Order: sequence, then C-alpha cells, then structure tokens
Amino acid sequence: MVKTFHKFNSVPTLAAGLTAVALLLGGCSGSHENLPSANFVPEKEGPGPNYIVGPLDSLSIFVWRNPELSTAVTVRPDGRFSVPLIDDMVATGKTPTELARNIEERLAQYIQSPIVTVIVSGFVGPFSQQVRVVGEAAQPQAIPYRANMTLLDVMIAVGGLTEFASGNGATLVRTESGKQSEYSIKISDLLKDGNARANVNIMPGDVIIIPESFF
Repeated sequence: MVKTFHKFNSVPTLAAGLTAVALLLGGCSGSHENLPSANFVPEKEGPGPNYIVGPLDSLSIFVWRNPELSTAVTVRPDGRFSVPLIDDMVATGKTPTELARNIEERLAQYIQSPIVTVIVSGFVGPFSQQVRVVGEAAQPQAIPYRANMTLLDVMIAVGGLTEFASGNGATLVRTESGKQSEYSIKISDLLKDGNARANVNIMPGDVIIIPESFF
C-alpha cells in the first residue's frame, strides 16, 4: 500500500512541476522581442558610431613640432593616463578627437598653440563599445564592436556554438535610450540551417547570452 500511494501521488506532483516550468519558459520567451533581419554584406558600408576611448586602449599621442612630448601610452584601468607635462588626464568617455583637444588645452600652459593628434592603436574600448558573448559559445569573450557588424560576424569571432548550446534559445540584451530590452535570436537556425533571416544587426554594447540545452 505504501508503494502504491507514492506511485500515484507522484503523478500530479510531476505534472504540476512540468506545467510550472512550461509557464515559466513561456513567460520568458513571450517577453522577448524580435529583431529585423540583416544582410550578410550591407548594401552600403557606412561608418559606425564614433569610437569612445576605454580602459586599456593603446594611444599614440603626436604633438606637432614637439617630438619630446609625443609618446605612446596605455589607458590605465581607472580610465586615466599620464604623459610629459600632464598627469592623470581622463581618457574614457571621449572620442580620440575630443581627447586631442583636451590635451591641447593642458599643453597650452607650457607651449604656444599646440597641435595634437591622438591615434588609437590598440582597441579594447569601454563596455559601451564592446559586444560581449557569454554562455555556450566556443570562446566566450568581449570583442570590440566594428561598424556594420552582424550576428554572423560575432559568431565567427567567438568560434560558433558548443555542442551543448541551445542556439535558438539565445537572448540579445541591448540598452537603448537608457532602457534595457531583450530580443530572441536564432543562432542555430543561422549557423546550422543557413537561415539568412536569422542574421541580425549588432550594436555597440550588445550582450549575447547563449544558454545550455536541457535535451
């Protein structure tokens, strides 16, 4: 009698558990929006958003007619750097051109009408300029955003999916006008089935989350 009681009592419990999981998954997928498809190669290669300097970026600073002030530096993790005559200048959050003008203002205290050019030679960028891929990618990592980047480009950079990935259960998280939105993306359809409609445009700061398959 004890065995029979446990056998029949477990059926409604299991059914209720499966129902709860289904409702939970349904609720999650229903809250995600869809993105429009993107061409594998854009019809017109246009410039992307202006590059913003970030921690660990490598900068070449050229001061015209002042070679002793021209130098190469790496932005510190705190977002600042130091060069001759300038201590602890903030670099992050600025474009290379904006940074060059700031350096000119500081150098104007010591030399007349300085002309400065800032060249980014090693790109890392702030989080707002990176595309981060986590979960069941072959090589999860943060990669610098490139103009006209698509989902296919990102997946090539991270080496595709692992054998345990639920590619069609992936989520793209994007911040737009201060609001965070989530979008469903079908990576397996793109990579395994060659479905061109599953390719979407990627924006700076996007986060792609690839879960593990339960089956």
